[in-house]
Amino acid sequence: MAQSKTTTSIPVNLYRPDQPLIGQCLMNERIVHPGAVGDVRHIILRLPDKSFRYIEGQSIGIIPPGTDSKGKPHKLRLYSIASTRHGDHGDDRTVSLCVRLLEYAHPETGETVFGTCSSHLCNLQPDDEVQIVGPVGNSFLLPDDPNATIIMMATGTGIAPFRAFMWRMFDEYHADYKFNGNAMLFFGIPTTANILYRNELEYLQDLVRTRLTIGYAISREQKNIKGGKMYIQDLIADYSTVLWHLLQRKNTYVYICGLKGMEGGINEALSQAALEDGGANWAEYQKQLKKAGRWHVETY
Repeated sequence: MAQSKTTTSIPVNLYRPDQPLIGQCLMNERIVHPGAVGDVRHIILRLPDKSFRYIEGQSIGIIPPGTDSKGKPHKLRLYSIASTRHGDHGDDRTVSLCVRLLEYAHPETGETVFGTCSSHLCNLQPDDEVQIVGPVGNSFLLPDDPNATIIMMATGTGIAPFRAFMWRMFDEYHADYKFNGNAMLFFGIPTTANILYRNELEYLQDLVRTRLTIGYAISREQKNIKGGKMYIQDLIADYSTVLWHLLQRKNTYVYICGLKGMEGGINEALSQAALEDGGANWAEYQKQLKKAGRWHVETY
C-alpha cells in the first residue's frame, strides 16, 4: 500500500467549522510574473500554537468572514496545503497555501465576479485573522518507502501539494525520514509567466540533479506533435512509454492534482503505451494501481 501510516497517526479534523482555529496572515506574495494569466498568491498563515498538525498531501478548510446572500455564515472552502509539516519557517507554527483568485463573468449581467474565499485570502494583509478548519485527507499522502519513484502531474495551483512533497523529499532530513528515491513532475500552465514556484523548482532540481525530472506543458507557447496547443496530457503522451515501464515497478506511485479535464488525456496516453507493450489493458491495470494505493487523484 502507498501509506502504511495508521489512521490514528494522521491528524484529521483537529478543528471543526463550529470551532475553527484562528490563524494570522504572515505573508501574502504574488507568485506569477508580468504577463501571466490571472493572479496567484503564496500565503503563509501563522498558527497560534503547535496544537494544529498536518502532513504533506492534506488540505485545510478556510471559512471566509461575513455571510452569504441568505444571511448565513459562508461555508468553508478546501485548499491543498503547499508546505511540509514543519512549515515554510521550519518551526511547526505555519501552514502555506497556493491560491488563485477566482474571477468569472456573471452569467446574466456579464459583470466580473470574484470568488468569496479566494478574494478573502488574496487580499489578506499581515496580521489579518483567518478561520482555519481541519486538516482533512488521509489518502493523498507520500508513501513510506524511502526508495519510491514519485510521479506528479499538476495543472495550475494543483502544484500546491507537490511543492510540499518535493521540499519534504529533497530538502528536509530528519531522524525519522530520509528519501532516497526519484521523482518526476509534469506541470501544465498557460504561459511561462505562470510557472508557479519556478525558482524553487530550479533550486530543487539543481540540488538533487537527476533524481528530479521536471517537464512543462505551456499551452499558449508550445505546440504538441500535431501542431496544436501543448497541454499536460500531450506531455504525458510524450513520456508515456517511460511512465508505463516505471509503473511496472511496485514502488512507483502516481499523484494527479489540478483540473479534472486532464484525466481523460492522461489515461488515453497511458492506454496507448500499454497497448503497444504487448497489448496490455490500461483500464484493468489502473484498477490494480488504485487497489494497491499507487494511483492518487485530486481534481476539480
